[in-house]
Amino acid sequence: MATLLSVNVGIPKDVSWQGRTVHTGAWKAPVQGPRMVRRLNVDGDGQGDLAGHGGEIRAVLVYQLDSYRYWRAQLGRDDLAFGMFGENFTVDGLPDDDVCIGDRYRIGEAEFEVTQPRVTCYRVGLRLGEPTMASLLVAHHRPGFYLRVITEGHVQAGDEITLTGKGPHRLSVADTDALLYLPDRDPAKLSEALDIPALSPGWQQSFRELAAAQEPKQEAGRAGERSGTRQTEAEPQWPGFRTMRVARVVPETPTISSIYLDTTDGTALPEARPGQYLSIRLSIGDTDPAVRSYSLSSTPATDTYRISVKHEPHGRVSGHIHDTLRAGDLVDIASPRGTFVLEPSTRPVLLVSAGIGATPVLAMLHKLAATRDPRPVWWIHTTHDRAHHAFAAETHALVAELRDGHECIYYTRETPRPGEPHITRGRPTARSLTANGVPTDADAYVCGPTVFMDDLRHHLTEHGLRPERIHTEQFSALPAINPGVTSATAVRPHQPAGPTGSGPLVTFARSGITTPWSPAHTSLLDLAEACDIPTRWSCRTGVCHTCITHLMAGDVAYTLPPLEPPEAGTVLVCCSEPATEVVLDL
Repeated sequence: MATLLSVNVGIPKDVSWQGRTVHTGAWKAPVQGPRMVRRLNVDGDGQGDLAGHGGEIRAVLVYQLDSYRYWRAQLGRDDLAFGMFGENFTVDGLPDDDVCIGDRYRIGEAEFEVTQPRVTCYRVGLRLGEPTMASLLVAHHRPGFYLRVITEGHVQAGDEITLTGKGPHRLSVADTDALLYLPDRDPAKLSEALDIPALSPGWQQSFRELAAAQEPKQEAGRAGERSGTRQTEAEPQWPGFRTMRVARVVPETPTISSIYLDTTDGTALPEARPGQYLSIRLSIGDTDPAVRSYSLSSTPATDTYRISVKHEPHGRVSGHIHDTLRAGDLVDIASPRGTFVLEPSTRPVLLVSAGIGATPVLAMLHKLAATRDPRPVWWIHTTHDRAHHAFAAETHALVAELRDGHECIYYTRETPRPGEPHITRGRPTARSLTANGVPTDADAYVCGPTVFMDDLRHHLTEHGLRPERIHTEQFSALPAINPGVTSATAVRPHQPAGPTGSGPLVTFARSGITTPWSPAHTSLLDLAEACDIPTRWSCRTGVCHTCITHLMAGDVAYTLPPLEPPEAGTVLVCCSEPATEVVLDL
C-alpha cells in the first residue's frame, strides 16, 4: 500500500540567480497536520510561474521516497530533504514506471487524477544546486508527476493512497516522459497517448505535433503538409553562405529599394516558399561582417531572387545597401529560410501588411496569382501616403489577375483621390474589415511593425477569425521565453562586457550582433544573454528544445550532449559552443 509521507508547501519568492531575479515556488517544506487540497493547489502553497506549473491540470506535484534514495546515492548527497524536488506530496510507492496517465487515487478525503509528468525546468536544478538536474530527471526516468484534484478534501502525512481507477492504455509516467523528450519514439504509443482524456492539453498538443512530424513528408507547399503553431521548416537548399551577384537595384519609394540577385555561374536557383527570407552577409569598412535578413518579395525565377530593403535611420547595413551596393557587386547569401509561409488550404486568404512588412505577403500574392488560385484573396495594406506606397502598381495588377481578388489600401496621412474606392484614409479596424466584407473563415498572414501586428490580431479576432488562423512574421528577435525571470527594462542588444574573446566569431543575425567567442561563457545561450539578446529557454540542459535555433552557418560542439539531437540545421544553444565561426538566427 502506498503512503503519503509528507505534505510540502511554499509561497513563491524572489531568488537571485546569475545576476537576475527568479520568482519561484520551488522552495517547499513539510507541514504538520491536515491540509486542505483545493482545485488549484494545497492550502499555503503557490506557484511562481503559472505558465509552466500549477492550475487545475497541475495542482499537485508528486515525488517518491525511492527517487530521493536514488538521488542521494547518485549525487552523493545526504542533505536532500522532503520538498526539495519541489513536490507537494512525498510518497512511499507510486513509482513513475508503474503509475499511468489517467490513474485515479484517493488520499485522505481527496481524490486525484494523474495528468502528466513533471515539466522539465531549470528551477529544480536551481533549488538543488545541481544545474543539470532537469536533464538527469528525464535521462534516469525519474520525473515525478502532476495530479488534478477530482474531489477537494483534507490530506496529511500518514494517509494511505488507494487506487480508485485506471487510465486507458496503461501508459506510465516514465514512458510518457520518454515519449516527449527522448528519441526513437513508438508511433503506436503516440497514438495511445492522444487517446487518454486525462493527459494535459499541453502534452496532447506536443504529441500531436510529434505524430504529424512522423507522417510522410510532402513536397513543399503541396497538400497534406502540416501547419500549426509550430510550423516546420524545410532543410536549407545549401549550407552556410554562397556568393551571389547583384543583378540590379530598383528604387520602389524614397526609402525602399529592391535588390535582384543572381548566381555567379548561371546555375538555377532553388525555389523558395512564399514568405521566406534570405540572409545577406556584407563586409562594411574594417568591422566584422554584418548579417541581416530580408524577405523575398516575389516568387523567385529560376535565375533570380528579389529582396526589398527599407533604409532605416542610422541603419548601418540598410544604409550600405542603399548608398553603396551596385549592379555587379558580389554578396554572400544564405539559403531561403523561414516558417512564415503560405500554407495549402481551401479557405480564403488575407494578406495583411504595413510599410515594408508587405514583402513576405507580396511573395505570397505573386504565388497565388501565378497559380490562378481559386480562393478568395484579400490584399490589405497600410502605409503613410501615396509616395510611400511601395509596390502599388505591382500589387494592383496581381490582385486583378486573381479569380476572386480584393484590395483594401489604407493611407494614414493622405486622402484618396476620386475613383479609388479601394483606398481609405485611416487604419484597418474590426468595423472596417466588416464593412469591406472581409471573410471570417479565412487564413490571415500579417506582417509589419509589432504594434501593427498586435492591433491587427486583435481586430481580426474581434471580426471573427479564429486565433490559430492568424499567422504573423517577426522580423526582429523573437519574444523572450525566460520562465520565472522577473521583468527587467529592455536593453538594446550590444557587445558583451569584459575582455574581447579570441575564439570563432558568433553572429546573432536577427539582433545584428557579431562578437568573438570567449570561454568565459558557458554556452551560446550564455553569450546571447551577455549581449542582452532576447532568448528562449526552459530547462537549460538540452532536454526541452525551447532554445532550438536555426544554425545558418558554421558548426557547434555540445558541452552537454542533448538527450535528443535537434533537427539538421538547428542547434540547442543552451548546451553548445561554436566549433567554427557560426551564424545563428537569433
